[in-house]
Amino acid sequence: MEFSYQHAQSQRILRQRNMLGVTALVLAGIVALLLLFSVTRSREIVLQPVLRSPLTLSSAGVSREYLELMTRDTAILTLDRSPGSLDYWMKSVLEIVSPRAQGKIKADLLEIVNEQRGSSISQYFQIQSMEIDTANLRSTVTGKLNTVVGQKVVSSDIRTFQFSWEYSGLSLKLIGFGMVQPEKKKGGLS
Repeated sequence: MEFSYQHAQSQRILRQRNMLGVTALVLAGIVALLLLFSVTRSREIVLQPVLRSPLTLSSAGVSREYLELMTRDTAILTLDRSPGSLDYWMKSVLEIVSPRAQGKIKADLLEIVNEQRGSSISQYFQIQSMEIDTANLRSTVTGKLNTVVGQKVVSSDIRTFQFSWEYSGLSLKLIGFGMVQPEKKKGGLS
């Protein structure tokens, strides 16, 4: 009888151990799934209204509204400058530039600063239209670029500028910008 009692006890302990092992495996699987979901889930930040509506940032991609606002502010920042604010202008532009594009853009900005420093030439830009391409992270701005020497406007031309962007995590950074050359009209006989 004692042998059958000990056998029953050991079978009960063996079943408990097996149940504990199965429970531990199920819990480990649940934890692994929760970690997987939390890593692959898109993150979002809701910003307070800047203009007309709340702005949401997502790790899934750049929203049209956010790219439009960044383009508007960047166009004004990069195209409005005067000799008295050149150092601040260059520093501000470089703060929104991607680290991988810093060298090239800084060299271009230094060239502009060296040309304009000590002169009385200023410029300002009036936006007339904007095209946003969220798929390629590119935006195009058309407007009137005004050049002022002293107190006199010496030129006021319609120009188009293109901005290229990089989106990493929840950060949108500038990787390039420049004036789009107008297409030359073909003339003459074909």
